[in-house]
Amino acid sequence: MKRILSSLVVFLAVSAFALGAEVGKVTPAEAAKAVADGKAVLVDVRESDEWAETGVAEPALLLSKSDFENNGEGWKVMLEKNAEKRIILYCRSGNRAGQVAEALAKQGKSVANAGGFDDWKKAGLPVRKVKAAE
Repeated sequence: MKRILSSLVVFLAVSAFALGAEVGKVTPAEAAKAVADGKAVLVDVRESDEWAETGVAEPALLLSKSDFENNGEGWKVMLEKNAEKRIILYCRSGNRAGQVAEALAKQGKSVANAGGFDDWKKAGLPVRKVKAAE
């Protein structure tokens, strides 16, 4: 019986590792607090035209999903600089943020998905306007 349980534990551990780390979800308020406390960095993964059209969360770094997929230098620098922090991502609806978060989790990063930009605005949290080139 012990051998079966041991085998099951090993199987579950290997399966969990193969599937990648779990991506947590956080509310915009939780994200804002973590960033303010210096425990996390907030990243907007939308594209520059979206940033210019709607604005962005005040504390957000602007690193698009397309740059992530193309191994953009900005992503490399941000990840190195914030190696000890949780990376909290958002986009328009939470879908792209979830995809990037899942990829980062598989790399062993501490990540969370804060959903969509509208969630941030509905929570009454600060936003800023940007130009398309930012």
